[in-house]
Amino acid sequence: MPTVILMDVSLSMTRPVSLDGSDEFQRKNLAVHGLNMLFEHMASNYRLEFTSLMAFSSLWELLVPFTRDYNALQEALGNLEDYDKTCVESALNGVSSVVQQEWGSACPCQVVLVTDGSLGIGKGSLRQSLQSLKHRADDKKFPLPFPFPTKMFIMSIANAEELQTTDAMNNLEELLHLSGGDGQIFTMEGPLCMKSVQAMFGRLIDHAYSPFHAVLHCGNLSSDVQVFPRPEPIVMDEEVDPMPRSINPDLELVGFIEIADISSPPVISRHLVLPINVNKEVDEVGTGATDELEEEPSASQMAGKNPNFCVLLHGSLKVEGMVALVQLGPEWYGMLYSQADSKKKSNLMMSLFEPGSEPLPWLGKITHLGPISEAAENPYGEDDSKSPFPLQPSVKRSYAQNVTVWIKASGLQTDVQKILRNARKLPDKTQTFYKELNRLRKAALAFGFWELLKGVADLLERECTLLPDSAHPDAAFQLSHAAQQLKLASTGDSQYAAFDHNIAPMHTDFSS
Repeated sequence: MPTVILMDVSLSMTRPVSLDGSDEFQRKNLAVHGLNMLFEHMASNYRLEFTSLMAFSSLWELLVPFTRDYNALQEALGNLEDYDKTCVESALNGVSSVVQQEWGSACPCQVVLVTDGSLGIGKGSLRQSLQSLKHRADDKKFPLPFPFPTKMFIMSIANAEELQTTDAMNNLEELLHLSGGDGQIFTMEGPLCMKSVQAMFGRLIDHAYSPFHAVLHCGNLSSDVQVFPRPEPIVMDEEVDPMPRSINPDLELVGFIEIADISSPPVISRHLVLPINVNKEVDEVGTGATDELEEEPSASQMAGKNPNFCVLLHGSLKVEGMVALVQLGPEWYGMLYSQADSKKKSNLMMSLFEPGSEPLPWLGKITHLGPISEAAENPYGEDDSKSPFPLQPSVKRSYAQNVTVWIKASGLQTDVQKILRNARKLPDKTQTFYKELNRLRKAALAFGFWELLKGVADLLERECTLLPDSAHPDAAFQLSHAAQQLKLASTGDSQYAAFDHNIAPMHTDFSS
């Protein structure tokens, strides 16, 4: 998950703060100190994270494009210049442009906005931008929410009391809400000093950049691994009382399956799995990283001295063309597989399925899968010419049901016109007329479309008044009867609006 650091370099960031009663520092110095702390942590624990550094005042500038070279990021921090007033909207437009150009609109991104809480003045200020949200033309919309999934973290080089003396905190909270609400505002606690800014960035690291360590188990073999990026807890909407579900740090391999059998399953997230202390660039059997890490020993070299199950598993999956099913928690599964970055580099990846005992219907329940050796006969055949998947459902489903669906207005118009055409040919088309009438009635009741029933009833009454003198007497009786039944059904009264009830033709002396 790439990160954009958005650094405020407006004049308000040059305001001095006293440290230890003697030395004077600017708020910008505190911000730089906190960001250096973040970059040092990411270089040690999140070295595969792509990070970009942008500076903004009334305009924005891309100082360092997305990179894994944290030395370049720290060097750019040390060369920041001071500019004019704050314009957050312009900076957010810049973030949107930079991220979409590099990653498109499908890749999730984290945005860390570092500012002193000063909203700017006049046109272009955050206050003015938020006040004009509802009065903008389509070509001048506010950049939030971004067209890509976003987590925004606002790092305020000010304490909460200072922000609350003005409307700064309210405006920052609204900014966070517009971004999707999936983020947090961090403020400094106590006096503005190096210790306070370290504590604030420490809370950001614990919340968003703490590595996820797990243990990968397969029988008697195990390996300490780091899952990158950290898997987020998920909430299932279908549950009556939904609770966030997090993956278990003990990942248990439950079996292996052919890539062709699992195909391209739906997943909720994808993650890189790195063996602990082996997260460097490797050869074709290792776990990939970046060119910036070439000076360090590769995973395969380290594995030669220290046998590692994770490296062995990765190489085996790649050579055999298989995936490993892994249990993430109670009734929650995922898969491990090898994914090639290039001809010489590949990564061990983990994809998470939707929680449940049957995440992939064509495999059936995961707990019902077993080793081939326990089957009465080889389900793949002696020469691997067949496959037991996809499983056939025990009950054959019928797709020949006559279900009425109105996606467009033209479909509804066609059904109404069909009823009217049959109405004009009564009594010859009595059975067809009532068949189409009942089909429309059921669909309208299913959708709660009471106005449609009333409207068709009015049309039938109008047709009754337009009948020619030569029309059969039974036609008028049938039209009046059908119109009356539709009007009764349109009231929603359970006596007349029962879904399974059908309107029967009216028995008259003219009926044969």
